[in-house]
Amino acid sequence: MSVNAVVNEMTKEQQKEQESLNLFYSTQTVIQKALAKLGYQNEMFDLLKEPLRLLTVRIPVRMDDGSVKVFTGYRSQHNDAVGPTKGGVRFHPEVNEEEVKALSIWMSLKCGITNLPYGGGKGGIICDPRKMSFRELERLSRGYVRAISQIVGPTKDIPAPDVYTNSQIMAWMMDEYSRLREFDSPGFITGKPIVLGGSQGRETATARGVTICIEEAVKKKGIELQGARVVIQGFGNAGSYLAKFMHDAGAKVIAVSDVYGGVHDPNGLDIDYLLDRRDSFGTFSQLFKETITNKELLELECDILVPAAISNQITAENAANIKAAIVVEAANGPTTLEATNILTERGVLLVPDILASAGGVTVSYFEWVQNNQGYYWTEEEVAEKLKKVMVDSFEKIYRTAQEYQVDMRLAAYMTGIRKMAEAAQFRGWV
Repeated sequence: MSVNAVVNEMTKEQQKEQESLNLFYSTQTVIQKALAKLGYQNEMFDLLKEPLRLLTVRIPVRMDDGSVKVFTGYRSQHNDAVGPTKGGVRFHPEVNEEEVKALSIWMSLKCGITNLPYGGGKGGIICDPRKMSFRELERLSRGYVRAISQIVGPTKDIPAPDVYTNSQIMAWMMDEYSRLREFDSPGFITGKPIVLGGSQGRETATARGVTICIEEAVKKKGIELQGARVVIQGFGNAGSYLAKFMHDAGAKVIAVSDVYGGVHDPNGLDIDYLLDRRDSFGTFSQLFKETITNKELLELECDILVPAAISNQITAENAANIKAAIVVEAANGPTTLEATNILTERGVLLVPDILASAGGVTVSYFEWVQNNQGYYWTEEEVAEKLKKVMVDSFEKIYRTAQEYQVDMRLAAYMTGIRKMAEAAQFRGWV
């Protein structure tokens, strides 16, 4: 590799690290503002600004060619004052410590918003599952559980799927944990296959939660969902199901994108065609000769914009060019704090990530409850319970924003942090 190539690679790594640090520090900034608005002293911020625990593990895996590769993994537990921690495990080459810490804090906030009896957790392994075989992924999944087994469990910390992890990976992890504990432990992990104690509606839960938030947001803005123009950045689990739900609700999905680019049709896209033709990682743009960039997609004329891909997509540079009346964040941290201020000043209704994407953890909670009681609900029951939680959460945050005259993001943080702060006080921690 040339010197220039090495420098460029380092620059990319440093950039990713800086983005993660920015996510972490911006999260801390909003938490500090939220606690101040609620009247808490700085000592509460000192407690809640960092995770209580962060475990770094090294996982040796025998690869198919006979070699041994050692992977680095993390498990962050933000705060367990309310109850056991809860959160996903992601397999991704850009996983890092700061990102995992920030995401565990966001999980705490989501659980506070939805009034679940959890604190936030998050895990990740630095790897590229797209370049690994089925058996290599199984060995990695089992190795991760062995490495973190002392700090997780149905009453300690409950993992779940996240980026590039799925129900099969959850099944391997549950099986490994059950072997270690020598009893069946379906409540150790959520997002499992139905046959192993998974919940009906879990796979679509995040997208359903986003859909409910959109339904509530259009009411506030006086927009009819029927015929509304929707743009979705990202076509993974959340983005693809959301596109289908919006299409079925009568909205016009005029643009969607994957990591390589997007497609745009002002008359509405054939969503069923895209769903049928995408690959297992949600990419479809290679099917089209004419595509648009993700930057161009964000600035399209539309009623509802849903960033459902990666962080830091709407920034101070492009926030003034966003033409949507409503922005609903299905991804983690897609809008910077500066961009949030610009959008709010322009009258855009921004529904923050910790509210919009809370459907996943809510149905994960339902799965955990069903595992604990050994009684399972129908998909209709799950959908009905999810709708109540999401509508109540949206209304609570919208009212808080109006009452305190703050943007929806700060209102969501205030709502999410309150329960945890009260629990820490009652425990005598602060």
